[in-house]
Amino acid sequence: MRICLVSETWSPEINGVAHTLGQLSREMRRRGVALQLIRPRPAHGTTPRAEGMEAELRVRGLGLPGYRQVRIGLPATAAIQRLWQQQRPTAVYLATQGPLGWSALRAAERLGIPVISGWHTNFDHYCRDYGLPWLAPLVMRRLRHFHNRTATTLVPTQAQAEALVGQGIPRVRVMARGIDGECFSPAHRSTALRRSWGCDDHQPVALHVGRLAAEKNLDLLRDTFAAMQAARPDLSLVVVGDGPGRAVLQRALPQARFTGFIDRDELVRYYASADLFVFPSISETWGNVVLEAMASGLAVVTFRHAAGAELIDDDHNGVRLAVGDEAGFQEAATALCQQPARYARLGRAARERALTYRWSAIADTFLDTLIQPREHRDEAASACRI
Repeated sequence: MRICLVSETWSPEINGVAHTLGQLSREMRRRGVALQLIRPRPAHGTTPRAEGMEAELRVRGLGLPGYRQVRIGLPATAAIQRLWQQQRPTAVYLATQGPLGWSALRAAERLGIPVISGWHTNFDHYCRDYGLPWLAPLVMRRLRHFHNRTATTLVPTQAQAEALVGQGIPRVRVMARGIDGECFSPAHRSTALRRSWGCDDHQPVALHVGRLAAEKNLDLLRDTFAAMQAARPDLSLVVVGDGPGRAVLQRALPQARFTGFIDRDELVRYYASADLFVFPSISETWGNVVLEAMASGLAVVTFRHAAGAELIDDDHNGVRLAVGDEAGFQEAATALCQQPARYARLGRAARERALTYRWSAIADTFLDTLIQPREHRDEAASACRI
């Protein structure tokens, strides 16, 4: 079996899509599945080829204005078709709805190759985050047309599946995300790292991990961190990540430690060495960082959205607020940082919950979804011969 992955992003880029596809590709290779990758050519041409790929096609890309590290693949239907004529995949997985995704969809339709799509990004929501709410219905119409030309759309949560069905995309299936519980674990807690933050064993550390951009609700993060530190002056604030919103946030929170992007080995130590995880974003389709924080034994404060809605039972394994309750979010985080016994209890329960999400089971769903269109086609062909 051969699967082609089509994506705007891939490791070593740091984002949820690249992380998810990297985990799925490793699981596919363990099952003996041959893989192809189609992606934009990285801005730096020295980036090595993707590990474990039978074939990799890099197409022309364009960096987003103001956010050059995010690249959009340009149309490449002819090049994709040539690759697939030489090495035909059993199925194609589209992790992008941009021009590159449309090109791959057209090439697959011409060659009769089954296509599965993934809903990895809420582009319609981004229109509102960037001050273009009038554009959201047009974007949704385009996305609906795209996904309804694929056999199935994979979404990370039941709530997302119900939302898409209500918006006219009926063929959806839930595929959650997994976690490596040995990698993300309280076992990696580092006294030396906490000392570098100026903390002893009893001082709390509040952590945020994510891209620092407008859609991440950074104003609420700023206000929440400020309120938490006002209530608990010995609290340390750590912000991991980068993006166009970093400079403004850093000026607003001069007492916080901003690390920029850090590598995975360092990241697991940061998670394990903190005590609370504050995540106010409501732009995610899932939110891998929530699951990573939970597996690391942190008490998470988030909204009832995406992974927060699926994973967190309020005051059992975290704290979750109704979407839109920003005052409640700030109050809940401020109260929690003053309750060490409570945040320790929530963190222990959070890890137990996180460990039920294994990548091997997620990959089973992924592979089953990719196989189904071929099986249906084979069944139909057999029926015609009878």
